[in-house]
Amino acid sequence: MEKARRFVLASRPVGEPKEADLRLEDFAVPEPRAGEVLLRTLYLSLDPYMRGRMSAAKSYAAPVAIGAVMEGGTVSEVVVSNHAAFAQGDIVLGRTGWQTHAVSDGASLRKVDPTLAPISTAVGVLGMPGMTAYAGLLDVGKPKAGETLVVAAASGAVGSVVGQIAKIKGLRAVGIAGGADKCRYVKDVLGFDECLDHRAPDLPARLAAACPDGIDIYFENVAGAVLDAVLPLLNSFARIPICGTIAHYNDTAPPPGPDKLPAVWRMILTKRLRVQGLLVTDFAALHGDFLRDMGQWVREGRVKYREDIVDGFEKAPRALIGLLRGENFGKLLVRVAERSE
Repeated sequence: MEKARRFVLASRPVGEPKEADLRLEDFAVPEPRAGEVLLRTLYLSLDPYMRGRMSAAKSYAAPVAIGAVMEGGTVSEVVVSNHAAFAQGDIVLGRTGWQTHAVSDGASLRKVDPTLAPISTAVGVLGMPGMTAYAGLLDVGKPKAGETLVVAAASGAVGSVVGQIAKIKGLRAVGIAGGADKCRYVKDVLGFDECLDHRAPDLPARLAAACPDGIDIYFENVAGAVLDAVLPLLNSFARIPICGTIAHYNDTAPPPGPDKLPAVWRMILTKRLRVQGLLVTDFAALHGDFLRDMGQWVREGRVKYREDIVDGFEKAPRALIGLLRGENFGKLLVRVAERSE
C-alpha cells in the first residue's frame, strides 16, 4: 500500500525551533469519499508566521496542537476526484499543511491556471505574500507619488513586492536586506532606488542619507535594529503597516535595555503616525483587484520575483529554521513532488 508522509508538531519550541520539534510520520494515503478529492502536494510554502503557530501564546489564530499536522499553504494536484467541481489533474491552492497527501471537500480550494504563470507563484507573488504586500501598501500605507517608502526584508516574498509596487505608484523605494548579494538584487534587479544592509554598524547614518526627505511609509517586517534606525526619520503623518516582527519571533524574554515604549507612544502622538497591524485575511474584498493588477504587472515584467526552492519534503524543518535566520533568498518553497505528465 502506498504511504504518505506528514510532519506533526512534536513539541513547542523554546527560542529557535529545532528540527526535533517537528516529527515525520508515515500514514496510509487516505481514500476520498463522495464530494471529496484526494490531493498530492507539489509545493509547500514556508513562511515566518509558522513560528507563531508553533507557540501556545494567544494570537490571531489558534496554535497548532501537539501531534497535529503543521500548518502551511500548498499547491497540489488532484489525484482522485469525487467532487463535481474538480477533475483529476487539476492544480489547486489550499492550506493542507505539511503532508504529502490530503483529502478535501473542496470548500477551501482554489483552482490554479498553469497557463498564466508557474504554479509555484500561487503561494508566492500571486498568492498570500503578494496579496499581503498589495493590501498592506495600498490600503494601509496609502502611498502618494513622490513619497519615500522604506521596507524591511526587502528581498523576501513580501518586501520585494512592496517596493516594486511603490515604484509603480511613483514613490522612492528604499529597501533593507541582509547582505551585499541581496542588496544588489533589490537595487539592480527589482529597481529599488537604494538598498541597505541591516548588518552594517552604521545603518542609521546610511538610512538617513538614503532618505533625505524623511520616511513617509515604513513597511514593517522585521522590527529590532531596523525599526530603531527608522523611527527618528519618520515624517509627520507617516504610515506604518506592521506585517511581521521576525527579529523577535524566537525571543524568550523582552529585549535588554531601556523601555522604549513611552518614547514611541509619544512619537505616534506628536507626529500623528498611523500604525496598523496587517493580516491578509482582513482584505478579502481586494482579492479580485489583486489578481487583476498583480497578474498584469508580472506578465509585463513590472513586478519580478525570485523563488528559493528546496527539493525534498524531509528538508522542510531545516528550511524553516533557515528562514527564521534570514538564510533564504526570495520566496521559500519546498518542492514535495513533480506534477504528473
